[in-house]
Amino acid sequence: MPEASIAIIILWAVVFVYSILGSIDFGAGFWGMVYANHPTLAGKLANRYLSPTWEVTNTFLVFVVVAFLGFFPKAAFTLATAMFLPVTLILILVTIRSSFMVFAYSLPKYQRIMRIISGITGLLIPALLITVLPVTEGAFITTAGGKETLLYGKLLSSPVVYWYMLFGLTSELFLSALFLADFAREQGSEDTYRVYRRNAIVLGPATLVTAIVALVVMDPETHWLMEGLIKQFKWFTVSLIFFIIGYSSLWWTNQKYKTLGWPRIAVLSVVAQYGFASYAYGVAHLPYIIYPEVTVFTSFTTKETFYALLILYAIGIAILLPGFIFFWNLFLKDRTFLK
Repeated sequence: MPEASIAIIILWAVVFVYSILGSIDFGAGFWGMVYANHPTLAGKLANRYLSPTWEVTNTFLVFVVVAFLGFFPKAAFTLATAMFLPVTLILILVTIRSSFMVFAYSLPKYQRIMRIISGITGLLIPALLITVLPVTEGAFITTAGGKETLLYGKLLSSPVVYWYMLFGLTSELFLSALFLADFAREQGSEDTYRVYRRNAIVLGPATLVTAIVALVVMDPETHWLMEGLIKQFKWFTVSLIFFIIGYSSLWWTNQKYKTLGWPRIAVLSVVAQYGFASYAYGVAHLPYIIYPEVTVFTSFTTKETFYALLILYAIGIAILLPGFIFFWNLFLKDRTFLK
């Protein structure tokens, strides 16, 4: 397998992991704001999840940036140049959110502001991040004098972009609701579990509908992508099957808890659903990173740099993975710590 193909697989895998962790993280911030004064533990539980995990999520964001800059420097330069304003807004919002996460817990009078900022940025950041996808499809970038420019007028007037944003937001809230339902059951709070189960039941079909509409209203200039997506029909079918399994598991009778729903199965199935759909979209998008000029092969770094980065990534993962496992068992599984 060519080195460029290995690099894009690694990059896409890291992007997928961040998209799942980021969706749960940002969504939990939104739910923490919405349920701040709820009679159940819904708001407290969302903030309880956020307290230790947002740093881990930001770690994977660093992985994404390092992999993109290291493996595909030309593509990173082109995309950063074209999306300078959106990327700057994302960085500002992430900085504001992280700053309040760090300091607000030690200053009780600012905790209400922190919940509001966490909730609002939890919607704005994913909405801005997902605009990268329609931009890479080539309909909103023009090149003049060797300089790439984002067509803001065309971008902001395109229904495709807003359907992508809506898909990103519904996905974020759906995934976070499922995860927090499972987290609530792990803590033994059935009232909170029912709150998030109800949200997941509403958001599941909404996510599926927005994904389909986003594809249907795709810009005519991206016909090349639609042709590739049709060729990946079998993987989208597998993805749909996992969605049906995950969504239907919210209605299965659970004898242990004397109530409906198996949230753990729902979370795992929906993550698998997004995994197969992400793979299908990625394959359909190849070989282009940014259509039509920037491909995986034309933007690839040197072989020496690739192997150096590969070794560094392997060492980094070997060091961090045990820490992530310990973190998961302590903060998200240990019942004594949770109580």
